[in-house]
Amino acid sequence: MPFLERVADVFVLDLGSRGVDDTENRISPSWVAEINTLLDEVQASSGAAALVTTATGKYFSTGVDLSWGAENLDQINRFIGTVQEMLVRFLTLPMQTVAAMQGHTFGGAAFFVMAHDYRIMRSDRGFLCFPGVNIGATYSPGTVDMVRARLAPHAFHEALTTGRRYGGGDAMALGLVDAVSAADSLLDDAIARAGELAGTRGDVLGEIKRTMYANEIRSLLNPVAGVDEMEWASK
Repeated sequence: MPFLERVADVFVLDLGSRGVDDTENRISPSWVAEINTLLDEVQASSGAAALVTTATGKYFSTGVDLSWGAENLDQINRFIGTVQEMLVRFLTLPMQTVAAMQGHTFGGAAFFVMAHDYRIMRSDRGFLCFPGVNIGATYSPGTVDMVRARLAPHAFHEALTTGRRYGGGDAMALGLVDAVSAADSLLDDAIARAGELAGTRGDVLGEIKRTMYANEIRSLLNPVAGVDEMEWASK
């Protein structure tokens, strides 16, 4: 399960399991619950702070746990709703957030990183991909609205309609990520970026974010329906 560490003013949220490399870090109900618990801990802290989200090994995250969805179709709409509530929490967190993508970032995880303030991707390996068009899965209005707010129109259109896998350089060229970094410096660079902005932490920052993304927040918090009927949920 995800775990939390701290480097000076920067909380580092690892999406995997402590001491284990190459976990797929699939987004499941228990995973979302643990992320929320760790965010509670972060928000209970005082003073300057920022948050870096990362993982270890081959995967940042392979996205939503499709096998869980296939076995729990009666719960899937509510589950996706909780995922979107988590996205809202990241989108409005009253501190700076940086996603340090050291490995593959697919599907729901691609939306997850878009809820962060900044994204840094490994330059030599790993892909960022919104694969819905290739696997028969559409996207909820809330997640689409959120990505639209983050990207230039041409990048938004290409990323969501082609299912293309972007390496670090291509992702940066299109504006999907803000920077690329070598594998051995990725986390340090993300922590440095977050640390530079740790002093902005506070209610004012949170209110600015809620105002900036008011429409997207409303869209993400709309009740989710119809996911149980989508083809991907039965794979």
